[in-house]
Amino acid sequence: MKISISIIIAASALSLSTAKGLAQTTVNRDSTRKVLQNLFISKDPQDKVTLNDNLKKLAASDNEREVMLAGDYYYQLKNQKAADSLYQRQLVKFPMGMAAREKGQQAIYDLKTAEEQEAAYKKWVAKFPPSRFPNIDHDHLVYDYVTVGIAMLYAEKHNTRKALAYINMEKEEFWKTNGYSGLADAFEKAGDKPNAKLYVKKAMDIAGKFYYAKNNDNAGKFAASGYPALLARYAQILFDEKKYTEALTYIEKSYKLNKEVNPATSYSYAKMLMKLGRNKDAYSKLEGVVKAGKATTEMEATFKSLYVKVNGSNKGYDAYAAVIRKGFLDNLQAKLANEIMNTPANNFTLSDLDGNKVTLADLKGKIVILDFWATWCGPCKASFPAMQMAQNKFKDDPNVKFLFIHTWERTPNATEDAKAFIKSKGYNFEVLMDLKDPATKLNNVVSSYNVDGIPSKFVIDKNGIIRFHLLGFEGGNEAAVDELSMMIDMAKEKS
Repeated sequence: MKISISIIIAASALSLSTAKGLAQTTVNRDSTRKVLQNLFISKDPQDKVTLNDNLKKLAASDNEREVMLAGDYYYQLKNQKAADSLYQRQLVKFPMGMAAREKGQQAIYDLKTAEEQEAAYKKWVAKFPPSRFPNIDHDHLVYDYVTVGIAMLYAEKHNTRKALAYINMEKEEFWKTNGYSGLADAFEKAGDKPNAKLYVKKAMDIAGKFYYAKNNDNAGKFAASGYPALLARYAQILFDEKKYTEALTYIEKSYKLNKEVNPATSYSYAKMLMKLGRNKDAYSKLEGVVKAGKATTEMEATFKSLYVKVNGSNKGYDAYAAVIRKGFLDNLQAKLANEIMNTPANNFTLSDLDGNKVTLADLKGKIVILDFWATWCGPCKASFPAMQMAQNKFKDDPNVKFLFIHTWERTPNATEDAKAFIKSKGYNFEVLMDLKDPATKLNNVVSSYNVDGIPSKFVIDKNGIIRFHLLGFEGGNEAAVDELSMMIDMAKEKS
């Protein structure tokens, strides 16, 4: 995971004088940003005018951090055109500044080999040395991004000496959790299991320090957030080494730290317990996953085998499974009853993969399911087998329509890429393309639905009202189909 440079810089120092809505004297960056944020979230139209007046003053500043803060707010206001224009002006006005440094950084990433990136890095860091930039709000993290990337490339090439030299250049302690974990991935890809294990352990230990520390800032909280997953990853490495007792120590810690049922962690825990002959305990761990409706087909099969081992036969299993399923559906219905929405859906017109136009308003009278996705999005693609099952379930219902909206493209051939992916998997989805608008620089439809992550699914009733919004994907296909089916039925009742 990579923290956006613009987000880090946008939180940096800011001083203003005589700006409407702000203090008349120089103020510290935190209080200034707080004022700007209050204007940003306000529903008062006059506050929006005030905010824009302040942003214009910031944009004209001779302080690059003030200019970058204006750009960040233009981005949050979905004024991508203004944000891009301001960025280009920064490059001209501050040729040795942060935006220029970021552009040079991106040029390093565009190079293919470790040797090319290393040579470019040396020139870049000589031109933009850290000493010229105050390390405000972890600004020097931009250098860690590059050195970690080079370390990973060298690790993949089996050049351990260079990999370790570059990973040891990391300065930001909180980011070492991410850097070490990424390097472990590279070592694993290269088949270097000892170093992969070593750097997972290093990442885990640092994350643990932040997890148990008091008064973490946002960076510390970021580092701490990865601790449960790193514990589970290290446990899996020990499990693969057949060190089951040792592995159990770490997976147990991870399990206890998860605030909600985590299917992967619970399943790993169960498998380790099974290896130690503790089938009853393993059954208990998997039972929670099954009851939460988050078990995959493989987990359900393991759970059934554990039922037989614990009870001596499969007698009564079907009745017990039926009780679990009823409990899951009852809980799901109560949950969805509290989550039902009443928000008008924004109309749109998009082209499908063959260039045919589809307009949401033309589908009034039907329940419409929108699924925002992208070919690069792993969770999106992981949810597609369940979405195909759901679509098949309603294929004979003329009043239910599924639309799969590809968005946030990362390649110039997004339509061809989407078409190739859908064809390769044999899905019969109706795919629409929410391509970037040349004028606004935004994917307009996904922006109009205020989506901040994909997969994002919306269930819209016959009157064009959004009734449900699902973000992400976790768990088994059957449970996902149950949830979406219940949403569709409830949307029908509200229409």
